Amino acid sequence: MKTRTRFVCQQCSAVSSRWQGKCHNCGEWNSFVEEIINDSKSVSLKKGSSSHVIAKQLGSVEVLSDQRIKTGILEFDRVLGGGIIPGSLILVGGDPGVGKSTLMLQMCRHLDPEATLYVTGEESLQQIKLRASRLQNIPDALNVMSETDIDTIAAAIKNLKPSIAIIDSIQTSRSEQIDATAGSITQVRECTSLLMQIAKKTGTAIFIVGHVTKEGALAGPKVLEHTVDTVLQFEGEKTYSYRILRAVKNRFGSTNEIGIFDMDEQGLREVSNPSEIFLSQRSDSQSGTAIVATIEGTRPLLIEVQALVTSTGYSNPQRTATGFDNRRLQMIIAVLEKRLGINFRDVDVFVNIAGGMTLNDPAVDLAIAAALVSSLRDNPLEADMVIMGEIGLTGEVRSISSIEQRLSEVQKLGFHKVLLPKGNVAKLSRTFEGLTLFPADRIAVALAESVL
Repeated sequence: MKTRTRFVCQQCSAVSSRWQGKCHNCGEWNSFVEEIINDSKSVSLKKGSSSHVIAKQLGSVEVLSDQRIKTGILEFDRVLGGGIIPGSLILVGGDPGVGKSTLMLQMCRHLDPEATLYVTGEESLQQIKLRASRLQNIPDALNVMSETDIDTIAAAIKNLKPSIAIIDSIQTSRSEQIDATAGSITQVRECTSLLMQIAKKTGTAIFIVGHVTKEGALAGPKVLEHTVDTVLQFEGEKTYSYRILRAVKNRFGSTNEIGIFDMDEQGLREVSNPSEIFLSQRSDSQSGTAIVATIEGTRPLLIEVQALVTSTGYSNPQRTATGFDNRRLQMIIAVLEKRLGINFRDVDVFVNIAGGMTLNDPAVDLAIAAALVSSLRDNPLEADMVIMGEIGLTGEVRSISSIEQRLSEVQKLGFHKVLLPKGNVAKLSRTFEGLTLFPADRIAVALAESVL
């Protein structure tokens, strides 16, 4: 029996004939693990001659218009593109403890239990039963397994023929035909490849739960992402109860949708109106706070941005941002100093996005600038004003996308004044009753309307 040895990076799957202290591809230290490759063995769903494979013409392929399976969780269905496509392979990734397993088990609450299989490699059946009791209303008829051997899991899927199978997690699954530890690049790649074959040949939609690395990327990063049909990222800070589910890749729907959940002692609860949640603890009379209408995917949200500007006790003033790009914060401060002559050289600056959100929308720039000046001068902004706009290096206020969706959200939540880029006003296709618009093309004009 012919065997050979190779070393595989557990971060990027780079291969080397000998051990290396530092990966030549990704630069990670001590990431190479020795793996023995048996050339006479391979993982496959079915052995047989390829001469019997018959191709079909595209026009003869039947597609059912109502073939999506509803999860019963509206936020989940929104991210998937309307439901689960039979025969698809879906990867759900996220930090430990963020709620991946909870989301998967809660999904089983609304599915046909006899046509659903839940496989765990991290818990015993007794532990699953206890978690199901805590979440409540999980059907007793749900098929569950505590198994890590991928061949046994494959046999169970072929025998039960479920509509949906859940593998929690792919890093605990391993094949006896591969001489490598569970969670290694080789095991993850081969196990995922086998599950893909099963999904496509049996029509079973398979969810696989994946861990993330310390950098926040999916473990075995591109190996998994290229193989599966859909990649869902479950995000959230442990210190906050809110969780965001977003599609990073979706062959059957848009990647611009997000789902928002609230984690409590009974599991995950859908948040149908997240703007009200994020603004629920807002104080109207405090300086250094501003409301911005941002877009997450295709969903408009009103978020409170907070700034604190205080005298520094250091030779180098601090610039700290939570939930916002620190480099972009430094750019905004530089524009305020250069174009408006506002001095931030002897003060510490702290910026926070309320609710634990992380915003990458350039429309947040103007709200951050207004909050900074408001805190510096201890002058509160108007309570019923929403501020949005991108700031350029020359001090111009640039147009932003999805302006009508943002204004609709502002109108729905009862705000009356909106400070926005002048370039967006001319492009509005309709009027918004009850809203007074303050267009601005320069940052000096914008801040004069709000805080100067």
